[in-house]
Amino acid sequence: MVKLSGVQNNTGPKDFPQLQNDSFLRAARGEETEHVPVWCMRQAGRYLPEFREFRAGKDFFETCRSPEACCELTLQPLRRYAFDAAIIFSDILVVPQAMGMDVKMLAGKGPTFTEPLKDPEDLQRLSAQVDVEKELGYVFRAITLTRHKIEGKVPLIGFSGAPWTLMSYMIEGGGSTTHSKAKRWLFRHPEGSHMLLKMLTDVIVGYLLGQVAAGAQALQVFDSHAGILGPAEFKEFSLPYLRDIARRVKDKLKEDQQDVPLIVFAKDAHYALEDLSQSYYEVIGLDWTIDPRSARERTGGKVSLQGNMDPCALYAPKERISDIVKKMLEDFGTRGHIANLGHGLYPDMDPENVGAFVEAVHQHSKLMNKLI
Repeated sequence: MVKLSGVQNNTGPKDFPQLQNDSFLRAARGEETEHVPVWCMRQAGRYLPEFREFRAGKDFFETCRSPEACCELTLQPLRRYAFDAAIIFSDILVVPQAMGMDVKMLAGKGPTFTEPLKDPEDLQRLSAQVDVEKELGYVFRAITLTRHKIEGKVPLIGFSGAPWTLMSYMIEGGGSTTHSKAKRWLFRHPEGSHMLLKMLTDVIVGYLLGQVAAGAQALQVFDSHAGILGPAEFKEFSLPYLRDIARRVKDKLKEDQQDVPLIVFAKDAHYALEDLSQSYYEVIGLDWTIDPRSARERTGGKVSLQGNMDPCALYAPKERISDIVKKMLEDFGTRGHIANLGHGLYPDMDPENVGAFVEAVHQHSKLMNKLI
C-alpha cells in the first residue's frame, strides 16, 4: 500500500508559465506538428562540460536530493539546444531507496547496493508502505521548481524505472551483463518475484502520480533490462506490471480530468511491440535495433513512436549525422514520431554533434512536411 500524503487529491501547483512549444505533446498524441519534436535520453549528462563542472566533487544521490541542483542540470541542455522537451534530472534507483535499500554511486563502478536482495525472505527488509511525499518529495519539488524556471519553453517529462528493471538492480546489487541472479529468482522463486514486482508497481504508481501533481507534463517508464528476458518471461514478469502502472495512472488522472501522455521504453524487447501497443501507453520508445517501418506496421498506428537513432551515430561527421537523421525520419514518417536516440547519450560525445542532430531533425522534418 502506498500513501500519497495529500498528493492523490491535489491537482498540483498552479500558476505555471504558459507552454509555448507543445509539439512534443501533440506528437505523443499522434497529432500534426510543424516539425518532428526531438529530445535525448540523458540530455542532462556528462557529455556537457557545464554538467561535469557543476557535478564535480558532489555525491550523485545528494545531487538528486537537491531540487535546485536537479533544476539547474535539467535546464543546462535547453540553454544549448532547441530541444522540444526536457526530462527532470533524477535516477531510477530513488525508488529502491524509498523502499529502504541503501544505494551508492561509486566512481568507475556505477550504482551499488550495499545489501542486495538474496532470497524472498529479504523482502521483509523493504518498506511495505511507502509515503511517496515523504520519501520522494525532493523529486516533486524539483519538478515544480523546474516547471517555473523553464518558463513554458518546452514540456517537462517525469519518469520512473519499470518494476522488472528495478527488481534486477535490487537483486544483482548493480549493473550486470547476464542478470543471472535476478533471473534465478524468476525461475526458482516465481511467487517471491511477483510479490516484489507488485510492491514496486504500487510505489511507482504513487510516484508517477506525485510527479504529475508536481507539474510533470508527460511520463516515461524505463524498462532498460526488458531485453534480457525471453518473450515468455517478459509476458509474465514485466508486461502485466507495465500495463498495471499505465492503467492505474490513467484512471486516476482521468478522475482529476488530466491528460498526460505516457511513454514506455522497453529496450531490446522487439518481440513485445504488438503487446506494448495495447498497454495504455500513447508512445513506445524504440532502440536502434528495430526497423521503424516494421515497428509502424506491427503497432498498427495505435501509438506514436519515439527514437531511434543509434547513439554511436553521433560519432560521425555532422554531414553524415544529417544523412542518418533524414533516413530515420523518412522511415518513421513525420506524424506520430518523437525523434530521440535508441538509448542515452554517452559521456564522450561531442556536444556540437548533439546540436547537429537536433538541427537536422528540425530542418529535414520541416521540409518533409512542406512536401506532403
